[in-house]
Amino acid sequence: MDERTQEFVETFRVFLEEIVQAERGGDDGLSPLGELVEAHLGSPVRELPVITQTIAAHRLVDADLALSSLADASGAAPLGVSGGQMRDQCALPELLAGSRFARFAPGPIDYVSVADGPDSVRRVMSFGIVLLHFEGAPVVALQRAAKPERGRSAAAVEVLAADPEVAGAFLAEFSRLMLSLSVLRGQVLSFTANEYGNGAAGATFLHRPQVAADDVILAPGVLESVTRHVVGVGEQRERLREAGQHLKRGVLLYGPPGTGKTLTVRHLLSRTPDTTAVLLTGPSIRFITEAAELARAMQPAVVVLEDVDLVAQERGLHGPQPLLFAVLDALDGLDGDADVAFVLTTNRVEMLERALAERPGRVDLAMEVALPDDDARRRLFHRYAQGLPLGAAAIDAAADRAAGTTGSFAKELMRRAVLAAAEADRAVTDADLAEALDSLLSSSAQLTRSLLGGGGGRGEGAAESAPAHTQPEVRLTAGWTAYSPCSGQTFEP
Repeated sequence: MDERTQEFVETFRVFLEEIVQAERGGDDGLSPLGELVEAHLGSPVRELPVITQTIAAHRLVDADLALSSLADASGAAPLGVSGGQMRDQCALPELLAGSRFARFAPGPIDYVSVADGPDSVRRVMSFGIVLLHFEGAPVVALQRAAKPERGRSAAAVEVLAADPEVAGAFLAEFSRLMLSLSVLRGQVLSFTANEYGNGAAGATFLHRPQVAADDVILAPGVLESVTRHVVGVGEQRERLREAGQHLKRGVLLYGPPGTGKTLTVRHLLSRTPDTTAVLLTGPSIRFITEAAELARAMQPAVVVLEDVDLVAQERGLHGPQPLLFAVLDALDGLDGDADVAFVLTTNRVEMLERALAERPGRVDLAMEVALPDDDARRRLFHRYAQGLPLGAAAIDAAADRAAGTTGSFAKELMRRAVLAAAEADRAVTDADLAEALDSLLSSSAQLTRSLLGGGGGRGEGAAESAPAHTQPEVRLTAGWTAYSPCSGQTFEP
């Protein structure tokens, strides 16, 4: 180190020491914001404890509604805080304290637009303070949104009162209002990830599907059994509770891709218009803990885990999966009288973790959604051909040729027939249907058939070689009911 560098280092060291000493000997008073708060409370703010309630990011709108209701009852208006980004790193006592380097003062309120429905948004206070009265006593509440980009994954409300018991009672009423005024209740929701970590960025509102029972073509008894278990239990909740029976239930829908598991779920959601539903699929399954907590708060509720085999596979050489344990904890964590239904779907039931598939109390109805038989397949083809100028005989013939295929196959077949006619600028004909079927049954479309749930057979011979349905082996233990449309029998071990 040369002499000039050493001199610079020494000068910088002295400068830092002076800064530290100046801060230690800084202003012992309050910031302008602190003076305002102290005047409102009528007590020295330095001596008062702050009570903080953490709020999930997707509950920020509910928190804003609750705090606004309490403020309106007191005739109070919110105010913001000046100080830029520095205030985000400061707790409420630090905002109130005097400092040489940050003089926090009343300023403009920070707002953010947050969805409060499938087609609506609400302007929500993301950083602001309310000076109000609760039960005749002065209270101060600071509301702040989550800031995942700055390491704060949850929202929060910080409460200050001269009497800590008043602060506790205020937060109890705040929580009650969050629940009663919630915009999430009765909605269909999913969770999205944020880009700054593994936490959820918030809830996404989805339109509730409208799928009639006639639109779900399954083997006899399948849809009725699933609906009775999910919807029927909820409709009889009071009588079941009076009889000491549990309401929490789990349904496993298993079978090949494209056979109607997702459509069955959509029908269940359309049958429960006042029920809060959380849909988790693919990467969003990792938010199962948040989904279960929301379902517990907003019951009656339905939690749907699609393609659960992606996280609930057999534990092998790589050891247990943390996400699997989160799923199991969610299924176990609710009380028996919680009106919550878990609906799980899988294409690979044989891959399910044994603890999930067998343990009583987690799943109590396993229902196979098998490949359609001849009659069901004809009904599916007619369902997707509805409104098209196609002959009934041609549709039946196409269904008979496409043995071993699913509703997804039929849907794509009709689209291809209509597309061919549209490209020729004419109405679709039986010949278009036959030509589209030839294309899908050709050897070159083997992978396409597999992706549509139609198996991987070749050409015309696929009709003879494709199985009418699959029936993976499922081990049963006490507490399970399993129904097989193959035999039409119900088994109770």
